[in-house]
Amino acid sequence: MDQFPSSSFVVRTERSLLGKERLQFIILVGQTGSGKTTQIPQFVLEAVKTSDKRHRMMVACTQPCPVAAISAAQRVAEEMNVAVGEEVGYSICFEDNVSRSKTVLKYLTDGMLLREAMADPLWDRYRVIIVDEAHERTLATEVLLGYLRKVLRRRPDLKLVIMTASTVEVEAEFQDYFDGAAVMKVLSVHHPVDVLYTMAPECDYLEATIRTVVEIHKQKRPGDILAFLTSEEEMEEACHGISAEIGKLGDEFGPVEIVPLHSTLPPAAMSLQKIFEPAPPAGRKIVVSTNTGETSLSIDGIVYVIDPGFAEQKSYDPRVGVECLSVSPISMDRADMRASLAGRTAPGKCYRLYTERSYNQDRRARTEPEILRALELLSDLGALDGKGNLTRLGNIMSEFPLDPRMAKMLVVSPCFNCSKAILSICAMLSVRDCFRKADDEEARARFVDTDGDHLTLLKIYKAFEHNILRVDY
Repeated sequence: MDQFPSSSFVVRTERSLLGKERLQFIILVGQTGSGKTTQIPQFVLEAVKTSDKRHRMMVACTQPCPVAAISAAQRVAEEMNVAVGEEVGYSICFEDNVSRSKTVLKYLTDGMLLREAMADPLWDRYRVIIVDEAHERTLATEVLLGYLRKVLRRRPDLKLVIMTASTVEVEAEFQDYFDGAAVMKVLSVHHPVDVLYTMAPECDYLEATIRTVVEIHKQKRPGDILAFLTSEEEMEEACHGISAEIGKLGDEFGPVEIVPLHSTLPPAAMSLQKIFEPAPPAGRKIVVSTNTGETSLSIDGIVYVIDPGFAEQKSYDPRVGVECLSVSPISMDRADMRASLAGRTAPGKCYRLYTERSYNQDRRARTEPEILRALELLSDLGALDGKGNLTRLGNIMSEFPLDPRMAKMLVVSPCFNCSKAILSICAMLSVRDCFRKADDEEARARFVDTDGDHLTLLKIYKAFEHNILRVDY
């Protein structure tokens, strides 16, 4: 295994990917915050330009969520002194900010790259594909890596870089899956982090998070705070609670900027820009995040991390045929990753709102890959046969860029003469919640249907459609 500082990676990349060594795929290991997401794609792009000046072929860099793709594209475009959407662009669900004639480096989610394979099965437009944050082991990432292995055999000119901040065990799994691929490490400076545990389990981790943020702020030591929670609802409640408690302290402890961070944050939202802005003078920035903060978003200035030890996780129960988002304890490797975020720019502290015994005895060493939790669902929907092959229904469902359950709803809706209604419901389920604030309960009550949330969403869409038609005519 090679080890080298990140500054030398441009030389090694040109030799390994496009030079004399002619390696088709490389596994790159580096801690979160080492510069993989922003620097490696630029190095690879330079290597591509140097090796083949006759053809304009793009470099793709996948990200686990839309916010990461957008922020990375904005950061790299700024470093390259170009506008987003020109030489550097991004592609996410419902938004494609690229130029057909200019874009050479594109950041996009795993799902969007898979979607492109429907029209371009061999990804002929790309010279190098970079799969970032592969250790997240999302369903889209797992499917993408499986498909990439097949494509690489048919396209020897296509190069693959798998980037991960993983454990030795995960590195070995990737290396074995890709036929003994070369593993390279990016060494980065990481400051020490003190990990602190509670003496007893917390009854309410949300209230404990708010209390811990306020106590850290009262210490008056410099440094920004990153607090993890499980959902947008908890984040909103925490932001209000932190603002109210710090407001009671007066001006003695300095101003704060409280910023939410989650995967569905709209690209144009001011809060997305505030995440990367410095803290107010003589004050501090407080970022309240879901597990989006664990991924390729590098937030400078974080010194304190608050980890309640929970995250939302998709789970499927084949006995009742229901998939749901449940709040579950995070694994040990994810807890370690959260703690490491406190030591990027200075020595930091991680406050774990659970006991040391809980960390050592009650948690898995690693997060179970999401794909292992999806096979039962596909089989139950009739998309897979007994041998694990796609059925005729499964082939049709695969044409839709939707959750499998919504895809089946659309496919079978003509049998029940309700295609238009199901299409509207699927569209409503594919976007952010149309009710965002606590004071919208009265508005929500006007549309509630006693038969369930799906019909409530249909009522909302019909009301919207009626208003538009009334204005137009």
